[in-house]
Amino acid sequence: MKPILVRSALTLLFLCNACYTAASAQAPANHKPPLPASATLEGNWAGSLEAGDAVLHLVLHVLKAQDGAFKATIDSLDQGVYGIEVTAFTQNGSDLRFSVSSVGALYEGTISADHSGIQGVWSQGNVGLPLSFHRQAAGAGAKKPGDAIASVEGVWQGALEANGLRLRFQIHVTHDDQKQLVAALDSPDQGIGGLPAVKVSQKLAVFHFEIPVVQGVYEGTLNAAKSAITGTWTQGGITRNLNFQRSDQLLELVRPQNPAKPYPYREEAVTFANSKAQLSLAGALTLPPGQGPFPAAILIAGSGPQDRDENVAGHRPFLVLADHLTRKGLAVLRYDKRGIGKSTGNYDQATTEDFASDATAALAYLKSRKEIDARKIGLIGHSEGGSIASMVASHTLDVAWVVLLAAPGLKGEHIMLLQSELILKVAGFDDERIAKARDFNLQSYALARKEKDPEVIEAKLTDLVDSTGMSTTLPPMALKTQARVMASPWFRFFLDYDPVPALQKTQCPVLALNGDKDLQIASKENLAQIKKALQEGGNKDFQTTELPGLNHLFQHAPTGSPTEYGGIEETLAPEALTSISDWVLKHTAP
Repeated sequence: MKPILVRSALTLLFLCNACYTAASAQAPANHKPPLPASATLEGNWAGSLEAGDAVLHLVLHVLKAQDGAFKATIDSLDQGVYGIEVTAFTQNGSDLRFSVSSVGALYEGTISADHSGIQGVWSQGNVGLPLSFHRQAAGAGAKKPGDAIASVEGVWQGALEANGLRLRFQIHVTHDDQKQLVAALDSPDQGIGGLPAVKVSQKLAVFHFEIPVVQGVYEGTLNAAKSAITGTWTQGGITRNLNFQRSDQLLELVRPQNPAKPYPYREEAVTFANSKAQLSLAGALTLPPGQGPFPAAILIAGSGPQDRDENVAGHRPFLVLADHLTRKGLAVLRYDKRGIGKSTGNYDQATTEDFASDATAALAYLKSRKEIDARKIGLIGHSEGGSIASMVASHTLDVAWVVLLAAPGLKGEHIMLLQSELILKVAGFDDERIAKARDFNLQSYALARKEKDPEVIEAKLTDLVDSTGMSTTLPPMALKTQARVMASPWFRFFLDYDPVPALQKTQCPVLALNGDKDLQIASKENLAQIKKALQEGGNKDFQTTELPGLNHLFQHAPTGSPTEYGGIEETLAPEALTSISDWVLKHTAP
């Protein structure tokens, strides 16, 4: 069986807002009796996944955010990989469902009546395996192990703050059969787990380890209670303070822009049908105070299994954007993608056109609401959501305006090639290795166009990796997941999709924004193409603006690398929020 937790440079192969991963279909949820009021999913859950002779010991960590939503991570103890983000975590009565999108895995289970266990099935690839979790005692993983040879053994949490980033670290310390200390470091906000440490030692109270892959060195002093380490992290000739506390729970994310309830407006859980696709979409509608009718915005998420808040790297940009716009007097609808969260339908068989069909259904739903001014409904699309917005607007006069946030102007293949080049350049790759990666990508795309069987793609992709020397970038354990993505309807459609014709047919007012540090949808190239297409189509009311210092998520960023997203506390830059709301209010004024 393929290891359940995979880390590789998949950005070489495909566009990722929060990288696209095939997921299993979700059937309509059945109503389940409510759980006891005292029951809670919060805490740590341990389980064992048996696959043939192999047994993988997993720990699921569940936290509840201030807004009541659950957040979770999962550890694979045998693989030394920790703090992997759990996505699309939902509970419906006694039913539990979550994804680990980084490895294309889905878990569906039933919570026991006494809330002490969960029985279910772990699905990955085309394989479903039984997996049961039982609740761990609080702090069970944080204590010094009973067989420890050194007081520093156990799990520790810390955070490194510098250059506008706050990167959480988790270090696991144990010993091998030779009684030598060993350790592995996780950086969950960068999506990195299990970095091997060397020169791990404890001499009296001094703890030392090095991470050669990033040329980092840590040295700290263990306190008398053996509960905290005070020390420094040195990397690239720069030394900064880094302190650890003994705990098996990741430090809380700091997201100051997330709004806290009670809101100064109404929020309503809604569902609406896409009758053509025979599915139901679930989301949230926020309405300003008063009777209306209000101008309204529909938020359309980028690529990947996105929920209504467009959850990515611990951020909820659509929650923040909806809050901002609703406080300005706009109604806002945001919704879970088909097959994600509480929406039904088959996500892994959907293309960009299918998601456009869902956005059209959202538009029809808002038109039916008496609180909404049907003449003033607009679309706000982020990344691939921008392509969806122009698709919808090019086919109907019911769209009053469109905001494109980091939207494609180039063809899919060109976007992915440019994305790969920019990300590798920021990561320090030389021109020769970047050229080598480009050649590999082109051959991979040709393979995706020619072959449809994931197994055939996997075999040929393996040969390609071997022949091009790309094994360090795409190791064997990642090939099956990558082959499934390349064989997906979404990837095949996106690879050759050209957004220009739809943009040329978009006649309503358009605002296109990009950050100049966007490495996923390169700002200058894509904005120029969007501007050219709108001009050629005869659009008389459009604006294209590049915002300095902002990345693909419209955060202020040091370099724009996707590895920075989770470490940045800011979710959406204030100037981006203001640019959107000022323009929309101007175009919805009486």
